[in-house]
Amino acid sequence: MVVYSHSRLSTFEQCPFKFKLRYIDRIKPDFKTSIEAHLGSVVHDTLEWMYIDKKNGVIHSVDEIITYYANKWHELYSEDILVVKRDFTVQDYFNKGVKFLLDYYLKHKPFDDGTLELERKIVLDLDGTGKYMIQGFIDRLVFNKETGKYEVHDYKTANSLPRPDKVASDRQLALYSIAVNDLFNTSDTLLVWHYLAHNRRITSERTLEQLEQLKRDIISLIDKIEVTKEFSACKSVLCGWCEFKSKCPNFGRQRTL
Repeated sequence: MVVYSHSRLSTFEQCPFKFKLRYIDRIKPDFKTSIEAHLGSVVHDTLEWMYIDKKNGVIHSVDEIITYYANKWHELYSEDILVVKRDFTVQDYFNKGVKFLLDYYLKHKPFDDGTLELERKIVLDLDGTGKYMIQGFIDRLVFNKETGKYEVHDYKTANSLPRPDKVASDRQLALYSIAVNDLFNTSDTLLVWHYLAHNRRITSERTLEQLEQLKRDIISLIDKIEVTKEFSACKSVLCGWCEFKSKCPNFGRQRTL
């Protein structure tokens, strides 16, 4: 039995060839990670650390937050991290993270928002048979005492804000909300994205009917993946960040599947 994730599903939708190399053939990637992914990971780690300590009664100063971020950045950084945008240096990306954290800290301190858990693992059985399993991790799970609602929070370090239709159709947090609804016997979990580059919070909600349709759509997608024999390579703006570019037929490497 294969346990799927939002990332696994998205990779297939983006490029079946990449999906095959990553999840079926398990080919060694061309590089460790991208600078954007490194930035996102370190910012996530810093915010997780900050909220864990807040739950234990410790509110860190902004200087402590930035020091932790800087130490974590250098601890995880390596020279084989890919930088695609040559107009930006590694220091530029580091500085972005500092700004993200400063803005977030000043906006949300003292962080009394009802945080329950950090990096909460969820596992969903989409049809109750164990055939269609989905797992993931919630960045931050919150119970808002003012509204009486549970909230699924996610941090985004992308430069651009999503269009309203993208927010309304987002799959990842909607999936997580199904698990939260089941766990706490509720039906109106709020989805919350923190777009750190813009210091903005965007929210959305799903009806029970929408969530049931989402389950059906994902089951259909998994069925499609499971019967796929020809994994075509799809060219897109994301190819520059692909860790299998050297093996892709669209970039000079012919490969028979």
